[in-house]
Amino acid sequence: MSNNTTQYLKDYQAPNYTITTLNLEFNLDETLTQVIATSQVKQLVQGQPLVLDGENIQLVSVAVNQQALTANQYQCTDNQLIIDDLPERFELTVVTELNPTENTNLEGLYVSGDAFCTQCEAQGFRRITYYLDRPDVMAVFTTKVIADKEKYPYLLSNGNKVDSGELANGKHFATWHDPHKKPAYLFALVAGDFDLLEGQYVTRSGRTVQLEFFVDKGNKAKAQHALESLQRAMKWDEERFNLEYDLDIYMVVAVDFFNMGAMENKGLNVFNSKYVLADNDSATDVDYHGIESVIGHEYFHNWTGNRITCRDWFQLSLKEGLTVFRDQEFSSDVGSRAVNRIDAVKIIRSHQFSEDAGPMSHPIRPEAVMEMNNFYTVTVYNKGAEVIRMIHTLLGEERFQQGMANYIERFDGMAVTCDDFVDAMEQGGNIDLSQFRLWYSQAGTPTVDVTQDYDQDSKKLTLTLEQSCPVSGEEQQKQPFHIPVKLELLTEAGEVVTLDNGEQESLLELTQVKQKFAFDNINQSVIPCLLGDFSAPVKLGFDYSEEQLATILAHSANAYSRWDSAQKLFTQAILNNSSVAKESMSLSSTLIESVRTVVCDQATDPALIGLMIELPAVMELFELVDSVDVDAIITARNFVKQTLATTLKVELKQRYLEAILAIEEASQSADKVALRALKNSLLGLLGTIASDDINTLIATQFEQATNMTDSISALQIANVNNQLCLKDLSAAFEQRWKTNGLVMDKWFATVGSNPSEQVTDLIVEAFEHPSFSWQNPNRVRSLIGAFAVNNPSRFHSVDGSGYQFLTEQLIRLNEINPQIAARLITPLLPWEKISGQRSALMREQLERLAALPNLSKDLVEKVSLSLGK
Repeated sequence: MSNNTTQYLKDYQAPNYTITTLNLEFNLDETLTQVIATSQVKQLVQGQPLVLDGENIQLVSVAVNQQALTANQYQCTDNQLIIDDLPERFELTVVTELNPTENTNLEGLYVSGDAFCTQCEAQGFRRITYYLDRPDVMAVFTTKVIADKEKYPYLLSNGNKVDSGELANGKHFATWHDPHKKPAYLFALVAGDFDLLEGQYVTRSGRTVQLEFFVDKGNKAKAQHALESLQRAMKWDEERFNLEYDLDIYMVVAVDFFNMGAMENKGLNVFNSKYVLADNDSATDVDYHGIESVIGHEYFHNWTGNRITCRDWFQLSLKEGLTVFRDQEFSSDVGSRAVNRIDAVKIIRSHQFSEDAGPMSHPIRPEAVMEMNNFYTVTVYNKGAEVIRMIHTLLGEERFQQGMANYIERFDGMAVTCDDFVDAMEQGGNIDLSQFRLWYSQAGTPTVDVTQDYDQDSKKLTLTLEQSCPVSGEEQQKQPFHIPVKLELLTEAGEVVTLDNGEQESLLELTQVKQKFAFDNINQSVIPCLLGDFSAPVKLGFDYSEEQLATILAHSANAYSRWDSAQKLFTQAILNNSSVAKESMSLSSTLIESVRTVVCDQATDPALIGLMIELPAVMELFELVDSVDVDAIITARNFVKQTLATTLKVELKQRYLEAILAIEEASQSADKVALRALKNSLLGLLGTIASDDINTLIATQFEQATNMTDSISALQIANVNNQLCLKDLSAAFEQRWKTNGLVMDKWFATVGSNPSEQVTDLIVEAFEHPSFSWQNPNRVRSLIGAFAVNNPSRFHSVDGSGYQFLTEQLIRLNEINPQIAARLITPLLPWEKISGQRSALMREQLERLAALPNLSKDLVEKVSLSLGK
């Protein structure tokens, strides 16, 4: 394993130089692009050399104040350009050359299909020119782009277009100026031939902003939903956060080859096509929601990320945690708050808790990193958003907005830290968040254990809350977190108790290791509904009986609490059955009747019912035990699902048919989306039954589907249950969509998640499909990611073949796109948590990776942390 240097937050030093303006000139060519970068540089610390970052580029020349430097006047290494003896202020001109076609890792400038594209976050700009590639160096950019006019009629960059024209030899140019200073990671350039969808937005101050979406030819109509989502996001940010857009134009470019979901470059967002293109034929309801969410997320970055950015990459959650919170609030305000909240919680429980418990555990503001790309985690993003949400919970909406206004006013145009944000919230919200700051510096998932004592004579209820958090990494004993716990009390008959303050909900603030909370005038024994709305990213320990959970499920006023009680009922049943032989497994009548009641409930939001009848994910179940018996948990989960389906077949089928009758068209209206969500959850349960009528039901939905949601759902259900219709459905789907890459991603995912013993052979066969490309991150994630994450029975094959197969693909990707390889390795990392011989087999494959002489820094960090090296 190669030697790589770890960087530490504690070692941060302000730059010795800064750059105030940067003029870029690109002469684009597929294999030999020339970049001329002219900077105005200011010395901040006297007597220090200027050290510029550079990677995988060829230096042509260097000049200071237009005087060319000779080779002995600077030092150029593999990743730095070092210049000594410089004046206090000077102009620096650096000319570099690069090959965009060979850039398969998709950082810096690369070719995506027939277009040029850039991705500079976190450290991609150094693959374009030698520069102070750090977020606390902010400059005003002017960019001139030169290219062949016929092949690349659109030349785009940040800011507003200030000039364009014709040149000799069939070339043309466009010059863009961004008046807002920014770090290099927010630079963007795109050149290509696209269809253009145009729109406008009139800000509340009366300015007209031109909105432009650039998409592959023939896809213009598919960008309409994204355009409308952007208009909604702009309006929402004005109304909810008092923030208005600040340029004359806002551009979005959809590209097929992109490592991330999207990138918030100032005025020119580059998007993975997956999060722009949609129509009813080719996109699911989830796709529509994802587009709206990601469009909103990148737009909201304009203020929380661009206008105010990170001082250093250890502060990444400053912009990402805050902006995820903002996009979640946007989705909740324009859609179903309950459904959006539950979707967010599912990500935390299935993925973030796993990360917290594994070798990659880190706080939302990490202390050390080897490869910056490995910072882009569910902890930094999603747990970061939960930390912001806790601040919102503690302050309330009005004071939270005061804190946000203070943050914007104090730090606009600056590169700042997470502490700066918390300071602004403290001042604006008039609250002491000293202890709360521990959420930024301590890793791990706290557990809150709760016991209750009710005194009938005094009518007093006492709840005792005790928090704990496992020590991880090099941490010493954890300090107690500041944990907001929302509480609702129900009588055993299901009535919501009104507290002394006249409210039906109370907010407990747990700040000590152990703390008591007393409630007077409680006239009878009650059931505490704890952690309403998932008010903190913690695990809850309370000894609920099945009957108590059934009462919460039926009667709580909090939609999250109802869903959570169903999850607890399922979890108890699965874990209880995982410890007995299969022939001794059973389900209680309480669970069965609770699910029956939910299925027949005509008053609750259908989408919420759909969520309430879905069992916890396998990965989430793994996190609830200290040592994972893979076979026992998967077998028990399958038993619970199949038994519920068989026992409630009549009710499930009846509600399914009712939902079909209620959906008359493939509309994106909220009620139709909710009904489709319910319908496919019901079919998901029914699909576990191996019978002719269910097989026919699945096949009929597929054949009669008027939208992608119903079509792919039927195929997925047939796939995971190995229904007889699977082969025909899969062939029909592939035949119809084989030339549409984004839709084929869904098909590739079904191949990867197929539970048959031949799944690796099917995947290898899919590698040769005309729609598959190792250079396309979407294709790779869909096929290999589905196998590693969504096919636990085969990934965890007892002979270790699943681990070996994934490792072979990681070795291949290590050469092509290390960033994607580092994301796909995650299921292999927690080998110590898996029981039996599997643990040793997982470790064996990690050792195999560690022995590679050319292992990328992206993978070195994760492998070494997992192996404890």
